[in-house]
Amino acid sequence: MSNARAARLTRRGILAAGGALGLGAVLAACGDDDAGSEGSGKGTTAAKSGAWTFKDDRGTTVKLDKVPTKIVAFVGVAAALHDYGIEVKGVFGPTKTKDGKADVQAGDMDVSKLTVFGNVWDQFNVEQYAAFAPEVLITTTFDSAGTLWYVPAASASKIAKLAPSVAISVYDRQITAPLQRVWELAESLGADMTAAKVTDAKKRFESASERLRAAAKAHPDIKVLAGSAAQDVFYVSGTNLSIDLEYFKALGVNFVEPPASVLKASGGWYESLSWENVDKYKADIIMMDDRTATIQPADITEATWKKLPAVKAGQVIARSPEPIPSYDKCVAMVENLAKAIETAKKVS
Repeated sequence: MSNARAARLTRRGILAAGGALGLGAVLAACGDDDAGSEGSGKGTTAAKSGAWTFKDDRGTTVKLDKVPTKIVAFVGVAAALHDYGIEVKGVFGPTKTKDGKADVQAGDMDVSKLTVFGNVWDQFNVEQYAAFAPEVLITTTFDSAGTLWYVPAASASKIAKLAPSVAISVYDRQITAPLQRVWELAESLGADMTAAKVTDAKKRFESASERLRAAAKAHPDIKVLAGSAAQDVFYVSGTNLSIDLEYFKALGVNFVEPPASVLKASGGWYESLSWENVDKYKADIIMMDDRTATIQPADITEATWKKLPAVKAGQVIARSPEPIPSYDKCVAMVENLAKAIETAKKVS
């Protein structure tokens, strides 16, 4: 299979998995991640001035003579750092929609002020990046190998020579792990983590989580399915690799998902269904991928979709498979699922 073919295949598949777009063929072959890399703050140095070090989730320690200010980051990480008061001026990944507005993954950033090195998968302007003179590149990783997310394989070696990289793992763990790691990263970059806005967001996330736990306990019969729509395929996510679904499941949410034997073909991420078979799994609530690369529920015209009990009951909610890893941005997704479970009718 050619690299281009593998990339297309995986990009489609991970829509369903809910983890990401375009991981590449390596994803399906990945083994279990190292649980020890979830992060305890060890190896991180918070410094307002002077030397800066940060040990990332690959076990790689980046050392610089000073705290970096010319940071280039995957858009979701940049959006999280923005919530903590760290402004990233160079980004890559889905930043702007076709009409120039902020992509859902850009959070509260003013995208008109950002230098965007690549807005879509497999796009990264290396020459522009070099001219920017980055001090560090920060992104996520969706596999145990530490592959840098949204850094094209074809130009990865060139990009690596221009600045050291930091990777935050968002693979096979609950969302609380990357939330903590980005918190530590922001602190190391000089963010005030005692600011009321920051501490209040964390408290709101914790409260939302307790609400979801209580809702799941009170309504154990409500089944939830995580899906993603493409033109010819409907993807049903497994829950064992995605940071949001793993967390929701740990809080007691009753997910309906493909069996492990079926998920195995995709490395544990998803099952792809034809639209004719979209009713294979019975659910009371359907969580749908909200990223711009996917078809949104309002735009799905398939008759089989419209006949689903959850759809007819209006029990379809948005899901962020690549949640912005700040406490502020993760509150809504937890609250929305809690509310949906609290109010759902049993239709499956």
